[in-house]
Amino acid sequence: MEALLLGAGLLLGAYVLIYYNLVKAPPCGGIVSLRGRTAVVTGANSGIGKMTALELARRGARVVLACRSRERGEAAAFDLRQESGNNEVIFMALDLASLASVRAFATAFLRSEPRLDILIHNAGISSCGQIREPFNLLLRVNHIGPFLLTHLLLPRLKTCAPSRVVVVASAAHRRGRLDFTRLDRPVVGWQQELRAYADSKLANVLFARELATQLEGTGVTCYAAHPGPVNSDLFLRHVPGWLRPLLHPLAWLVLRTPGGGAQTPLYCALQEGIEPLSGRYFANCHVEEVPPAARDDRAAHRLWVASKKLAGLGLGEDAESDEDPHPEDSGTPSSLSSPHPEEPTVSEPHPSPQSPP
Repeated sequence: MEALLLGAGLLLGAYVLIYYNLVKAPPCGGIVSLRGRTAVVTGANSGIGKMTALELARRGARVVLACRSRERGEAAAFDLRQESGNNEVIFMALDLASLASVRAFATAFLRSEPRLDILIHNAGISSCGQIREPFNLLLRVNHIGPFLLTHLLLPRLKTCAPSRVVVVASAAHRRGRLDFTRLDRPVVGWQQELRAYADSKLANVLFARELATQLEGTGVTCYAAHPGPVNSDLFLRHVPGWLRPLLHPLAWLVLRTPGGGAQTPLYCALQEGIEPLSGRYFANCHVEEVPPAARDDRAAHRLWVASKKLAGLGLGEDAESDEDPHPEDSGTPSSLSSPHPEEPTVSEPHPSPQSPP
């Protein structure tokens, strides 16, 4: 009996150590009041995105939930208004798999919203599921869609500077290896999906790095944020149904809550004094070093040029100078199809324009 109790005590002690050192997320501080400021959070109808939007709303920001599902997006907006006591939480439709939807969202947002202070790219997928597209769906949703949206909203971000862009990345970027000859090639099979997911997360980190270079001196800063191991829909969405009952208890024990996962993205969006660290990768609310592939400036610029082609961006749509110093590196296939066109709608109109904070 004593041996059993001792074993149970050791297991409990080990779990407490693991929980407080690896699972529990450090709380985010930063700017207390966001009144008069506007934030966009993609994929904010559940999980990390919803908890991120909730905290921004609690601090008084006007928060736009940019989600693919109208039903879930409007339900989330209602929940957040109730929970935060902030009525300035609205839904707008955005499907990152569709370039047409990204453009329509940007047009509607710029027409209806006078400010944009915080842009958080939270939406993402870890698998293609049963969907088969003639392009790399994981790269499209996790990188190309956010890349295009950032470009289209940059004029408003610059007007409202100091402003911030946060890209929710992942430690999976350490396994990524970008092949510029097949960036947009369709992904088939779970092994290719694992590789494509890691590649898309590496693209997130390189995008933040190159964006910081492009925006130096504008007052717009950007950061890649790793939320940590989180018990969210992304984790269980593609797990076979028979396996979920077994994984749920384990996930509850060893993974962070969505609220815990939101802390590092919130830190990057709100913490004062981190502007000199623009373009860096953060985890557990601290800047963290990345492997050589994720700090390769040549690869970051090459990805930038390739992403412009894949996003269908013309010269007139980019205010920054993007002359490629390595033209031999820019050859990459272009896939500009937009299979899911969707006109974004706003769940409620914007009141009178807000004055700058």
